[in-house]
Amino acid sequence: MTTFVHPYIPNTAPESRAAMLEAVGAESVEEFYADVPASLRLNRPLDLPAPLIAEQDLARHVRGILATNRSTEERLSFLGAGTYNHYVPAVVDEVIRRSEFLTAYAGEPYEDHGRFQALFEYQSLMAELLAMDVVNVPTYDGYQATATGLAMAGRLTGRGRVLALSDVLPEKLSKVHDYIRTSLAIEQVAPSGGTADLDALKGLLGDDVAAVWIETPSATGAVETRLAAIAEAAHAVGAIVVVGTDPIGYGVLTPPSMQGADIVTGDIQSLGLHQWFGGAHAGFIAVHDDERFVMEMPSRLFGLESTDVPGEYGFGDVAYERTSFAQREEGKEWVGTAAALWGIATGVYLSLMGPAGMAELGELLLARTRYAQQKLAAIPGVELGDTALHLREFTVRFVAARTADVVTALRAQGIEPGVVLDERTLLVCVTEATSAADIDRLADAIAAFTSDTGSSDTTKEHGA
Repeated sequence: MTTFVHPYIPNTAPESRAAMLEAVGAESVEEFYADVPASLRLNRPLDLPAPLIAEQDLARHVRGILATNRSTEERLSFLGAGTYNHYVPAVVDEVIRRSEFLTAYAGEPYEDHGRFQALFEYQSLMAELLAMDVVNVPTYDGYQATATGLAMAGRLTGRGRVLALSDVLPEKLSKVHDYIRTSLAIEQVAPSGGTADLDALKGLLGDDVAAVWIETPSATGAVETRLAAIAEAAHAVGAIVVVGTDPIGYGVLTPPSMQGADIVTGDIQSLGLHQWFGGAHAGFIAVHDDERFVMEMPSRLFGLESTDVPGEYGFGDVAYERTSFAQREEGKEWVGTAAALWGIATGVYLSLMGPAGMAELGELLLARTRYAQQKLAAIPGVELGDTALHLREFTVRFVAARTADVVTALRAQGIEPGVVLDERTLLVCVTEATSAADIDRLADAIAAFTSDTGSSDTTKEHGA
């Protein structure tokens, strides 16, 4: 009997596989995937080509796959849901493509003072934007950052419940749950009118609640306007307030830290990072200058540190002893590979924008969002999903048309109208890269489709 050994995948020889399984005490490779839900499994072999003989053949094959992609520069896009089409100044790309920066790693103090200083500047700029004292070197993404923020709350309180008050992106909720499920249980509290149900929260709070989790803007773009009251209620029972957010609006909106938030987390993709077919993502965790919270942060912090030369200072790790680099298996969480390059990109972006630029951008985003809401809500058969204040994203509901049909029809016109949430609901996103004329074009296309659909449905009803 001949056993196939894959040319691209090492250790597929039967004797090598058997030796590795025996070494770890497993009966089969399947045991390593026991935690992966059946719904996420492919249950068939990967659709791979036959082994290609030459490198140029492989390159051609991959180019063919990539050629099927269409970027948001080629189509009019109203897609958001976690990855956004904000303008990236040319100088941002120019800086991060320099060889001294072009790596995901944060570097080591004996050879990387420049990168350390650049990331220190990023942390400082983010702290100013968020009105917080301490911000970490970027984590993998905002999902991980929020999960870590909740894990910190669990360790600080010794409690096991998390009350989630906002609409959360399903992908984010899934990752957060997977990360904290061994120590914390998430209870979702349905929003009211797009934002948190304060009365429901008060009825659920108790001395076993580790954290109250708010997303603002929420998964549907709703801005939480009662965060101060939520924080007051949470703090009354000793719970920690963890906010997941996108910092793009804090040139005009009041930062969560000034409304009672203890831990603020999120993603920096909006701040100088491209969409890139799924986005360059990196997460931030921000806390007040409180040693209890700082020492629970597992990720790296850069600041001014003394050197071996008396009176000389440089940029280096702060409170290094709290990390898994120092603690190894005794660490609270694994530090992992920092998304340092994206932190530098955001640092360049924020230094270019400045407070005035971020304020102007925030005002523009609020105005464009409201304009888009008004234009779409004026279409017969289209309703807004809620009455909350929205930043950048909002939902519309189709009275008669099916959302999937709307998307299919508009795609044929070169328009990506948004993300389908359910049979009647569409999530629409606008940014500063979306002009008023773009919004008008979307509204006209939807109006034409719903008008045709309505006429067709009416004809069918009369015919019946």
